[in-house]
Amino acid sequence: MIRRYRKFDDDVMIAFWIILTGALVAVTCGLLGCFLILRKMSMVGDAISHAVLPGIVIAFLLSGSRETLPMLLGAGATGLLATFLIEYFHRRAGLQTDAAIGVTFTFLFAVGIILISAFAGKVDIDQDCVLYGEIAYVPIDLWVTANGTIMGPRPVYILSVVLLVVSVFIKLGYKELKLTSFDPAFASALGISTALWHYLLMAAVSFTTVSSFESVGAILVIAFLIGPPATAYLLTHDLKHMLAITVVLAIFISFTGYWMAYWLNASIAGCMAVITGGCFVGVFSIRQLIKPKGSQAITNEVMA
Repeated sequence: MIRRYRKFDDDVMIAFWIILTGALVAVTCGLLGCFLILRKMSMVGDAISHAVLPGIVIAFLLSGSRETLPMLLGAGATGLLATFLIEYFHRRAGLQTDAAIGVTFTFLFAVGIILISAFAGKVDIDQDCVLYGEIAYVPIDLWVTANGTIMGPRPVYILSVVLLVVSVFIKLGYKELKLTSFDPAFASALGISTALWHYLLMAAVSFTTVSSFESVGAILVIAFLIGPPATAYLLTHDLKHMLAITVVLAIFISFTGYWMAYWLNASIAGCMAVITGGCFVGVFSIRQLIKPKGSQAITNEVMA
């Protein structure tokens, strides 16, 4: 009987850590995703997931190690480079944002492949070092202090810090982010640097996605960047409400996605992504049935 209770307690703790990790990633990605969707740059997360490959290879060549820290540093640096190139091509070459994203991530991904084939062909190194994480392994990735104290899963602490940084960034820069997202021309007239806030937002996205890749994998990060904000976009005309709904949806998706995977004995990340798509399809279907013709999802609120 005691053994059975211990197994139950262990199962509950495993579920708790996995759901908490999923919620931390979903909330952080969702908050940033709201601004990406308003700027029509929702696929920038997918671009970063491909563009970081040369950074991973260069980090390995410089450090001679496949440890997590140099891999993440290299990936993060290349992610920032990707966001800079996307904006540069968009502004200087006059490309549409989606075209700039496509050109950038295919170019950097190809550079990474060339670097691997030329300098690291005999080494088992690819995006698997950073991108294809598995959320089910979070409970065994423990943070152990120097004196042997087990503090809990390491990703939870890392992702908590990331969420705190992103929350403070949005709180302090909410006005500027809102103005530059809805009406860049009006923001410029007020003396707000649209380029500066664009790069700050892209830096936050790069920092968040690269930090989350190892824990939950690139596919789930991209799903969380787009899914909850897109669903919230259909439900409200107010940006603050959109952010709040995104947070609630993110937590709901993490909870229901885990238990769906538990009962089906299926991939946790896959089930969370399916729940994300299911929420969007459900809200979209209901909205199509009840919305009046000619209504808009979000009105321009920058003058409010």
